[in-house]
Amino acid sequence: MRFQSIIWIAFISGLTISSCQRRYDEERLAGKIKKETVTFTPKVTGRILKLYVKEGDKIKLGDTLAMLDVPEVSAKIVQARGAVKAASAQNLLADNGATANQLKQLKAKFAAADEQFMFAKKSFERATAMHNDSLMSPQSYDEIYSKYRNARSQRDAVAAELNEAAVVGTRFESKMATEGQKEQASGVLEEVEISYSERYIIATNYMALETIALREGELATAGHPVFSGFLPSSTWFRFTVPESKIGTYKEGEAVVLNIPYNKMNVKGKIVTVKQMPRYADITTAYPDYEMDDAVYEIKIIPENIAKIEAENLLFNATIVIDKSSKK
Repeated sequence: MRFQSIIWIAFISGLTISSCQRRYDEERLAGKIKKETVTFTPKVTGRILKLYVKEGDKIKLGDTLAMLDVPEVSAKIVQARGAVKAASAQNLLADNGATANQLKQLKAKFAAADEQFMFAKKSFERATAMHNDSLMSPQSYDEIYSKYRNARSQRDAVAAELNEAAVVGTRFESKMATEGQKEQASGVLEEVEISYSERYIIATNYMALETIALREGELATAGHPVFSGFLPSSTWFRFTVPESKIGTYKEGEAVVLNIPYNKMNVKGKIVTVKQMPRYADITTAYPDYEMDDAVYEIKIIPENIAKIEAENLLFNATIVIDKSSKK
């Protein structure tokens, strides 16, 4: 008999709690404290060499969060610097033209070619006289004439080469080509140096660091979030309301909110009411709605608390709208 009484008391208590819970839901709408989130990702792939921050830190703009080891980029810098040196030397050679030693060699080469031409010319003149007196066969005469023409062509070629080196200089087109090669090599070097500077992950926002996804020694891939947190000054309140209840709330309306964990009352203003996608999460407790109801998100911003107080509110903590204050 006593056992049955205990069961009956427990049943009555459950009904009472359930009834209170429903009344609570009818009088209050619960949501979550939100802040705008931000993540930092590396632009290059590398192994984390050093972490300069820890979870929970307040990060300022320009703070160094981590340093990566990127040996591949270091090797490319060496290659690019070598290419710049080679291209610069070619460009300098084109600007300066032939050296004194090169001119000396060309002059000696021209002198030798001129000597051979003079000898071939004399031989040809003697052969012409002998051929005219029928003292030389046509075949022998043709051979001497061919040697004479070859010697003249060689001398003319060396003379043109010497004139280009000593008088005309390097062609304008060649100078432009070497200059372009130098600029191209310099651009490659600048690109790899920029990539090398990206081995440091730098904060671009003031934020409260919540999560560090990797530890020292682990590989961070380009574009993969390593640091994530939220902007402390971006505090707002998020509620989800079914379509059947959304008519109670209007944009621009003032509401009174209560934060259970610190028993603080906050005045706020509804800034947006928008429909949520079907796959979106519902943050309001006890969302009493039909399956066919659309779900709407209400965004409220605080109005009567100081900036520092808003920054210190716990991210994702529960906050409640007192519906009775709207009556």
